[in-house]
Amino acid sequence: MDWLRETWSDVTTANPVPETWVVVATALGVLVVLAVPVAWRVARHALTIVHEAGHATVAVLVGRRLSGIRVHSDTSGLTLSRGRPRGPGMIATAFAGYPAPTVVGVGAAWLLVRGYDVALLWALLVLVVGVLVGIRNWYGLWAVLVTLAVLVVVTGWASAQVQAVFAYAVTWFFLLGAPRAVLEMQAGRRDARRRRARDTSDAGLLGGLTHLPGAFWVGVLALVTVAGLALGAVWLVGLQV
Repeated sequence: MDWLRETWSDVTTANPVPETWVVVATALGVLVVLAVPVAWRVARHALTIVHEAGHATVAVLVGRRLSGIRVHSDTSGLTLSRGRPRGPGMIATAFAGYPAPTVVGVGAAWLLVRGYDVALLWALLVLVVGVLVGIRNWYGLWAVLVTLAVLVVVTGWASAQVQAVFAYAVTWFFLLGAPRAVLEMQAGRRDARRRRARDTSDAGLLGGLTHLPGAFWVGVLALVTVAGLALGAVWLVGLQV
């Protein structure tokens, strides 16, 4: 009980917000990760986990039955659900993946500017545990367990300063990584078109569900992720909209 009370106190107590230079430095560090192919490939698994969590969450909310989540070694993922093959519910489920990291990033920024970095870490733990329950392949299980282990170590044993820096870095990663992932999807669509292969991207699926071009959906997803990045960045650097 004492542990629960202490944990609840940590979650609900606001901590001092780091100086602006720390916030900017974490953003620059994340930009380096995004720019270095090896680092991006490793870190992108976290983005995929949240991406698939977005598909799964919306699938459940619209009344579909979740069959399972897969995360692959090439950082791609797949969320399977049962229900009507067409209609608003399926469209919402297909759309939810790429905006999910942005939604998490914006929510995280809102918490951080109020000093609730520990609350954010616990929220991320809950999210990853939720994905763990739905994982249906061995590589995905390994990727999620490694992510969960990192979060547990930082949340349970790291100093307050390390927790704050980690929370800001994760938030910037989701905000900055989401638009990059949309660009990657479009590059993959161009490559598939060049090879005359089927477009299996989320934008391609949305195009088939709505009869609107896949390029239209790429544009919408890019707009959503860039708008989320702008909003989160304004909050994180302490400016007022």
